[in-house]
Amino acid sequence: MFLDHLAVAGETLEAAVAHVEEALGVEMGPGGQHVHFGTHNRLIGLEEGLYLEAIAIDPEAEALPYRRWFALDDFRGGARIGNWICRVDDLEAALRDLPDGAGQPVDLARGDLRWRMAVPPDGRLPCDGAFPAVIQWQVETLPGDSLPGKGVRLERFEIAHPEAQWLRDVVPLDDARVVFVEGAPQMQATFDTPHGRRVLS
Repeated sequence: MFLDHLAVAGETLEAAVAHVEEALGVEMGPGGQHVHFGTHNRLIGLEEGLYLEAIAIDPEAEALPYRRWFALDDFRGGARIGNWICRVDDLEAALRDLPDGAGQPVDLARGDLRWRMAVPPDGRLPCDGAFPAVIQWQVETLPGDSLPGKGVRLERFEIAHPEAQWLRDVVPLDDARVVFVEGAPQMQATFDTPHGRRVLS
């Protein structure tokens, strides 16, 4: 399992984008629509094959008979890091080793991109979303390797949750940048940017 990207949610896409741009001092690039889940996004490439996504419900999307991913149907309040996404080579194999609640595979597409993601039926990942969403890309070049960047590099990603020890035990990720700490649920990322060190939460 490898860290793939971070998702900043907002009640609107404009709010999510503004939150990222104000925190990091760089402009986000374009994105697109996720028809299956009725959401839209904008993206920015980070250093070392990562990227950052701003995401929200698409107000022009049709009503859905099922819950959206990332618990966006229930999202309220200011824009913030709502989820983090980890990449695996075999989604079914990974899910066999992960705890219940990690989700079921859903086939997804946006433009030329194809991927599968584990999404819980109610859209809610364990531990208030502190548990990572799991993705398997079905493209030759990963988005983190192809998105244009702005000289922004992730230094630390801190995931605070009362069940931090459980998360350490069950998330098979060996990445020194990702740190679980006991505390009230919150995610905070520290970046090196052209404007110095910046923090996004």
